[in-house]
Amino acid sequence: NSAGIQIIQDSASRFVHFGKSAIEIAGRRFDYSGGILLSTPDASPMVMGVGFIVGLRISAILFSGAVAGWLVLVPLALFLNPAMMAGIADDQNLTALAVDVWFRQIRPLAVGTMIVAAFYTLYTLRGSLATGVKQALASLNMSSGSVEVDRTEKDLDLKRVFIAIGVMAIPMFLLYRYFAASTGPALVLTVVMLVLGILFAAVAGYLVGLVGNSNNPISGLTLSALVISAVLMVLMGVTGAHGLAAVLGISGVICCAAGVAGDMMQDLKVGHILGGTPWKMELGEIIGVIAAALTMPVLLMVLNKAYTIGSVELPAPQAGLMALMAQGIVGGEMAWPLVIVGMFFGVVLILISAPAPMLIAVGMYLPFGTTAAVFAGGIIRAILEWFMKRRNASDEEKARGENSGVLVASGLIAGQSLMAVLLAFVVLYEQAKLGMADTEHLLPQIANNFWAGLLVYPLLLGLLVWLPLSRMKTTGARTGD
Repeated sequence: NSAGIQIIQDSASRFVHFGKSAIEIAGRRFDYSGGILLSTPDASPMVMGVGFIVGLRISAILFSGAVAGWLVLVPLALFLNPAMMAGIADDQNLTALAVDVWFRQIRPLAVGTMIVAAFYTLYTLRGSLATGVKQALASLNMSSGSVEVDRTEKDLDLKRVFIAIGVMAIPMFLLYRYFAASTGPALVLTVVMLVLGILFAAVAGYLVGLVGNSNNPISGLTLSALVISAVLMVLMGVTGAHGLAAVLGISGVICCAAGVAGDMMQDLKVGHILGGTPWKMELGEIIGVIAAALTMPVLLMVLNKAYTIGSVELPAPQAGLMALMAQGIVGGEMAWPLVIVGMFFGVVLILISAPAPMLIAVGMYLPFGTTAAVFAGGIIRAILEWFMKRRNASDEEKARGENSGVLVASGLIAGQSLMAVLLAFVVLYEQAKLGMADTEHLLPQIANNFWAGLLVYPLLLGLLVWLPLSRMKTTGARTGD
């Protein structure tokens, strides 16, 4: 974070030239030139902590998208368009050119792939969707009071819950009316919000309860809701700023609904194991959501004021994707030929049964340093698992070691996130009270050394491997030392 005490450089990149090549096509000779932008992983404990938690397989799938985007498609675009590199000689400008090609040409490709992947995700979840809806309806029948339910199985009265949903739909309708500046589209958006919110929350909760929170398809569900609502707004003639606000408004609701549903399912699962009372836990979740709704807007405004959401300091890739999609469909600003090509690429991924097409597309969409750092975290997790296997650790010992590593990684994520928020308040103080420019900071900028940044990797390797191994009971489990 540039607002903190800067000592290390988080990443380094260099543009490597291919040299000139001559290719003869249809009897004519064409000269081509190009290159590839190589970058190190970001020296971010938070991002590498994410990679450690999700593991090597998921991080490798994500990184494969980065390889496809940055190391295949960007060099290919530069090679096939030699005019773009004409007159550019220094590495700094070539690096900026490669980044611009990724931003303006590769990301729309990734968006097209995400669209196909999102609807394919819904298709693959059709069984889970039906099961989730059936369970919700069954719970509604059980809450009628005609069936005696044990304390550990008693939920909030679903009839009252649905009444509350209907009541809360009224202010949401007024909000959509303000966004869309029209009553008809606002009513349509409210109905879509209710239907998709209930269905997608059921899917998210069912999958999280079945597999775990890492299997919550929030991005796919939100993107699907965005595309559906955006198409409806275009058909109803609501475009421009009003259409963008309305579409992003409903997408935000669906995103929060899916996220909260997954979180509630995890909490209820733990409560069930401990013998808790579901309706009391659900009431606590409602209080928690209200508290978050009151505090999060303030924090988001502070972060946006200090760093600008979507900048290098705060990339917010999912938010950027949603904005790009909404602008493309409602505002007509999308490079549709590239999006369509990306859709076909998504179809190819599905036909070859590629694992997690959505993750591959997200890897293409994200900066290379970010996905590489996630992959580095996954490699560290694999190293830990290799050491545990080498020590012939039992299942209990493996679980203890992995849980310790996950706790450390979670601490890295929480720590860096909290420091970013604290530094955001420092930046606001610098700007509001001291009148300092964006490039001026109170905290000292000691250095910006790339080689010092390399120390982050062995430090995290030791922290995420040595500490879990030391917490794992190894008595009688060592054979290969």
